[in-house]
Amino acid sequence: MPHPLRYRLFYTTRQKIVTSVLVLALLAWGTVYAVGRLTTPEDRSCAPGVARPAGSGECVGVSGDGYDFEVAALRDVATAIGEQNRALKPGEYATVALLLPLTSTSPSMRTKILHEVQGAFAGQYEANHKSNDMVPKIRLVLANTGNGNAHWRTAVDALKGMTGAPHHLRVVSGIATSSAPVRQAVAALTGEGIAVVGTTITADDLTNGPGRKPFPGLARVSPTNSDEARALADYGRVDAAKAAKAAKAILVHDTRESDHYTQTLKEAFSGLLAKSPYQAQVFTSPDDPTVEGPTANTFQQITHLLCTTRADTVFFAGRHTQLRQFVNALGARGCTHKPFTVLTGDEGSYLGADPKLNRGVLGKGLTVRYAALAHPDAWRPAAGRAVPRTGGSPEAYERFRSMMDAVRTARVGPVGPVELSDGQAIVAYDAMAAAVRAIRRATVAGKLPAPREVGLQWPQVTGGLRVEGASGWICLDNHGNPYNKAVPVVELTRDTPRFVRMAWPDGGPPSAECMPPRER
Repeated sequence: MPHPLRYRLFYTTRQKIVTSVLVLALLAWGTVYAVGRLTTPEDRSCAPGVARPAGSGECVGVSGDGYDFEVAALRDVATAIGEQNRALKPGEYATVALLLPLTSTSPSMRTKILHEVQGAFAGQYEANHKSNDMVPKIRLVLANTGNGNAHWRTAVDALKGMTGAPHHLRVVSGIATSSAPVRQAVAALTGEGIAVVGTTITADDLTNGPGRKPFPGLARVSPTNSDEARALADYGRVDAAKAAKAAKAILVHDTRESDHYTQTLKEAFSGLLAKSPYQAQVFTSPDDPTVEGPTANTFQQITHLLCTTRADTVFFAGRHTQLRQFVNALGARGCTHKPFTVLTGDEGSYLGADPKLNRGVLGKGLTVRYAALAHPDAWRPAAGRAVPRTGGSPEAYERFRSMMDAVRTARVGPVGPVELSDGQAIVAYDAMAAAVRAIRRATVAGKLPAPREVGLQWPQVTGGLRVEGASGWICLDNHGNPYNKAVPVVELTRDTPRFVRMAWPDGGPPSAECMPPRER
């Protein structure tokens, strides 16, 4: 006997019709839903002006509304920037963008980025509230190039469309790493006539110079790798030339050619160590130098070889991850009775916050010193250490400190915990000061300058018109490069990095007039 339910559903004419209609309706709905999902673009937006590029989970783009790019450490300072920007009236401001890999997965890079954003915000606050109501006001926005700067083109394309109303973008700052993607980003921006002021870029080939102008409108507040190397040679207790003649210095460098920082630092060190009897010891870092890779194994072998030489001074040209691996390996060397001093560029500043650094080996026959871009003690008087009379001033540094104190308050920020020992906040603040100076000098009768006109101001940021930076005087040459910029030599310790002495690319501080010499 047929089941009564089946009979009622399928065997009367009326129920057959009803059942058929329901099935067809469900099929139609499913088809419409499927087609809609296939034809409607996926919503990949993160915030206004920010979205996830295809194939990526990172939020990339430009924002000045308080968005933190889903980086918890940036939440406080991004919120403070958004509040500062909302207080500005349309038409009264120019925009400065901070271009950085905000979503970097490297812990040390994230620390560096946080400090740079904090320093830039302190510069914005000073420009808008502590400059006698000078115009225009400054709007600050954050531009994310993604982890490893992989999405630099997305961010740069967005910035190129912001030179008109309502943004009035006039300067891009940040530009914090000397890598191939950053070089391409700077070329794309300056090629569109947008002025750029780099914070911590130091590669010699990311500059303009006599007879060459690949980046028109680019300025920098940090010395080049060559200047860092010359300053290290000037550094009294470890003279590169004397060490080389005494067969006591050796170069260890990265062979990865795509990294402009390591390559130009290697070239600078090679020139200093031309008379060293030892061939350089080499290693090859991964394409992403923040990855550990197999280089720790290589350094174990290199340190074994160092023990067999007369060398006691190592000039290291490499990124911070490999520097940390090398220091750890040298700390575990078999010849612990033999002291070593490692000298390197500003990448050494990352190690102060690197949890993987074996701090226990520091000071036990192993000294690590680096050419810093800035340090909080460099311009502060201390017992037994005179402050240079020129090249910078305690007053300029204290002004920076007062701005950082201000943005830590609830009334202005707060921007979160502030750490100054790595110098990143100091340099970012100075870069913002240079950007504001150029924008306002190019502003005539309250009318905003064209973007290209801002970059034309860099040659006049010198002499008596210099920027009195917290890191030292910023006296630019005709190509936007700082002349004889102060270079603090800093030593890694088991605690906070220690300022040792100021060094100078030209062997001493600049004259009071701070005018670059005539080109020869």
